Amino acid sequence: MANTFGLNRSLGGAIGAIALVSVLSSVAVQVTLAQLHDATEARGRSNRIIRGLDAFRSAMLDQETGIRGYLLTGRESSLEPYKTGRLALDETINRLRATMGSDTDQSRMLADAVVAARAWQTDVGEAALRRAADPATRPEAVRIEADGSGKQLFDTLREKLGAIEMAEERVRAKQNERVAEGERNSNFALWGTTLLTLLICAGLAFVISRLIVRPLASVMAFVERVGSGDLTGRVEATGLNEVGRLATTLNTMVAGLGDLARTNRSATNDLNAAAAEIRASAQQQAASVEEQFAAVQETAATVDEITHSGAQISKRASEVIATAQAAAQTARSGLRAATDTAKAMESIREQGEAVAGNIVALSEKTQAIGEIIVTVNDISERTHLLALNAAIEAAAAGDEGRSFAVVASEMKLLADQAKQATVQVRGILGEIQRGINASVMLTEEAVKRAAAGKTRTDSTVRTIEEMAARVEEGVQTFQQIVASTNQQQLGIEQVMGALQNIRQASQQTAAGTREVETASANLTELAQGLMALAERYRL
Repeated sequence: MANTFGLNRSLGGAIGAIALVSVLSSVAVQVTLAQLHDATEARGRSNRIIRGLDAFRSAMLDQETGIRGYLLTGRESSLEPYKTGRLALDETINRLRATMGSDTDQSRMLADAVVAARAWQTDVGEAALRRAADPATRPEAVRIEADGSGKQLFDTLREKLGAIEMAEERVRAKQNERVAEGERNSNFALWGTTLLTLLICAGLAFVISRLIVRPLASVMAFVERVGSGDLTGRVEATGLNEVGRLATTLNTMVAGLGDLARTNRSATNDLNAAAAEIRASAQQQAASVEEQFAAVQETAATVDEITHSGAQISKRASEVIATAQAAAQTARSGLRAATDTAKAMESIREQGEAVAGNIVALSEKTQAIGEIIVTVNDISERTHLLALNAAIEAAAAGDEGRSFAVVASEMKLLADQAKQATVQVRGILGEIQRGINASVMLTEEAVKRAAAGKTRTDSTVRTIEEMAARVEEGVQTFQQIVASTNQQQLGIEQVMGALQNIRQASQQTAAGTREVETASANLTELAQGLMALAERYRL
């Protein structure tokens, strides 16, 4: 059992070797990279210290330049370098102390340089500035700046800074050597592990070619022969590993395929005959179902036409009912209008009779007025006669009867005017009488026409009543027809539903028969395919 897993052990050992080499190379590279990082950090520290020392010198030179410019010009703007230098010096000293850390010698030398710088700021810079502010003491400020004490302090801090810089230059040179050595070590580790990995891969390729590729090529050639239908050959088992077990399994499988092919040939012949019988029966059943389906289709189409005709009849009957109902409503409205017209004609006749009575009474009154006018005319004639007699008597009386003659003249004039008025009134009364007579004739004619109109209106009312009754009977008749048509439509719809169910059943049966026929055809094709497949193998 242990030998059956030779491929696993071989491949696993090769992969393990590659993994071990990769781990060792990674460790070596990490160590060299750590050394390279430390050296780079130390070199960077030295570079920062050297740059800080240069900044220290620049800050002191800026202060000295500002003091000298102020002493030469006396302008406050000339002190700008001095102020900037003091701020830059403080920052530079803090950075240098933080960078140097616990290095005692460099910290001591930096402290000496800082003491010299502070002494110069106090004894030279600040003292010169205080005296230069007063014109009387400006020469003394120039003397302080030109005195050699300031130069001595500068020499001291330059010496200390130079010593620190030389020490850092030696450190930087040593760290450069460490960086170069780390780069060489990392390159060596990378190239060594790469070469070792390539050697292991070459050995692994040789093992795979001998234990896997060659046996698999033989197995693939055997499988290709089996795929082409040759079941007579066998593959040679080359060992007890996985490939050997694969060859043994393939030989057993090919032997089983041979037995299966022989059995399949016999079963395929039987299957082909049975499929042919099933297909013939399915074709007969399909023809019968198609005929039944065609008959059901024709019946359904006829019933569908009857259904549409019944629906149209019901629709037309409903429209006729609606029209008849509208006609009945119109007849009722006409009946009400005719009744109202008859009432109106009766009212007109009554009013005409009343008007005729009033006109007759008015005619009688005009006749009475005529009699009164006759009386007034008689009075005026008598008054005229009386005035004439009075005039005669006045003329006979002479001067005494002159005033009486005036009265007689006025009475005559009044009598003449009354007579003329009675003539005019008589003419007017004659015209009124003629108008009254015409009105009486017209009123009588209107009363006669109103009576005739009422008679005709009554006849119209009776006719409309008969028409409305007949329309109502027609509406009821059409409603009965619509109810019968609806019942018939429901019955036809039930029949149509039953035919639809029969048609669906026929369709399902036809579909099932076609599926059976298709399945039998597929079964025949499958049997033929199996036969052809079985014929491919050489036993």
